[in-house]
Amino acid sequence: MADTLTSPAAVSAPALERSRGGGIAARLGAFGKRSLAVALLLALWEILPRAGVVDRVFLPPLSEDLAAWADLLRSGELLEHTEASVARSLTGFGLAIVVAIPLGLLIGWYKPVAEFLSPVLELFRNTSAVALLPVFTLILGIGETSKIAFVLYACAWPILLNTISGVKTVDPLLVKSARSMGLPPARLFQKVLLPAAVPAIFTGVRLAGAYSILVLLFAEIVGAKAGLGYLINAAQSSFRIQDMYAGIITISVIGLLFNQLLVHLERRFSTWRTT
Repeated sequence: MADTLTSPAAVSAPALERSRGGGIAARLGAFGKRSLAVALLLALWEILPRAGVVDRVFLPPLSEDLAAWADLLRSGELLEHTEASVARSLTGFGLAIVVAIPLGLLIGWYKPVAEFLSPVLELFRNTSAVALLPVFTLILGIGETSKIAFVLYACAWPILLNTISGVKTVDPLLVKSARSMGLPPARLFQKVLLPAAVPAIFTGVRLAGAYSILVLLFAEIVGAKAGLGYLINAAQSSFRIQDMYAGIITISVIGLLFNQLLVHLERRFSTWRTT
């Protein structure tokens, strides 16, 4: 009878391996499902122009666009435009984080500040950043300052509003419990308020990350001599359609990678949350 018994360690090791294998298989299956729609889109992009369903002059097959992308990369032109756009986007995005998160925490936590700034917030939150591009250009010129300020303005709003919302939706019981334990305001902010608001803050940061690239394209159409927006506009004006799509593909890939980076950072800074 004793020979038929196995130790817990002997049983748990294979079970653990099966669990890990099942988890990997599940992740691969989920990745495959998410990739299927993208693969279908790319296949249609290649097939429909070649089949004559759409005019290949205006929508060249994907293989031709990728060939143009490779030519731009080899010539160094694509890298030059990408570096210019990424530098502007990251600068404006970083400044928006530095400005909007502290301001959002202040507005969300202190009612007098919120009451004082609410009319201004309501006015500007409903004003499109793109509509204000001429104002930035007139005041700051057509140089780098206006483009970075434009990105800063567009990125600040989702971060600011989500930070305010995150602070206001903190469970009041947590705050009361912390105060009843004699936690000073600074520690209350550090240990209760900020961790509880992190998910909402990162939601705003991820939205701002997408905006930092999208709105920059509009700014680079006006007075820019480098950047992906400039590349797309110049290629469209000179009827270099493959180069235009090469720029669009580059922007899409940069946006996807940037979003994945922010998702990774969100998970790292939110490890305290239960899943």
